[in-house]
Amino acid sequence: MCSEESKPKLLLIDDSIDVHRLLSARLKHEPVEVLGACSGAEALEMLKTVCPATILLDLDMPVMDGFEVLRTLKEDSKLGNIPVVVLSGLAGSEDKVAAIELGAIDYVTKPFDMPELRARLRSALRLSRLLALLAERAEVDGLTALANRAHFDKLWPTRVAEADRYGQPLSIAVLDLDHFKRVNDTYGHPAGDEVLQTFARIVAKEARKTDVACRLGGEEFAVVLGNTGPDEAKLLAERIRVGIGSMAF
Repeated sequence: MCSEESKPKLLLIDDSIDVHRLLSARLKHEPVEVLGACSGAEALEMLKTVCPATILLDLDMPVMDGFEVLRTLKEDSKLGNIPVVVLSGLAGSEDKVAAIELGAIDYVTKPFDMPELRARLRSALRLSRLLALLAERAEVDGLTALANRAHFDKLWPTRVAEADRYGQPLSIAVLDLDHFKRVNDTYGHPAGDEVLQTFARIVAKEARKTDVACRLGGEEFAVVLGNTGPDEAKLLAERIRVGIGSMAF
């Protein structure tokens, strides 16, 4: 799922220059940045570097029609959750059903009724925000508010590949709370949860903005330190050790 910026992007895919001019003018007061592609191939190329919050997709295009574009989008794990509103000059139910079965969330017929199009676009943007929020929460540990194991499993191979590609150092601090089971067994799990939350706050405080702190599970944590050598990583780990050592529960 793509992450959204402060002003979400709208990608209009239509082979008609007149449609691009019309919608760019009519949507200029909406809280979106309108981007345009005049063919399916151009749109797919743009989507390699641009992550729109929603897509307006014309069905009737030469070479690669909207159905093929939609099918390609939904088969891509990175693009499949982007809400797609289909545009068509045909009002029949057959194309509507086919588009929705392929994954479109809405269908607007040409010529446009602009108030209706704006309303449907706003609905698609709300859905995009909700999906982004769900995706974010799915990778956040509910107890400590740090990134969770799922996020770490996606992040670490990417950081390793980047470090190899650019010849930069990469470090990881693996953190474990000794004798944590004794806390749970003696004082109960609520006390154990408080220890974990306090430890997570110390880790988050000591880590830099560019570091990523994760809870791997139980009392095991990790901090991914990009562009960081072992000496700097050791200093961070020592600050965390001293921080938790000074706590009295």
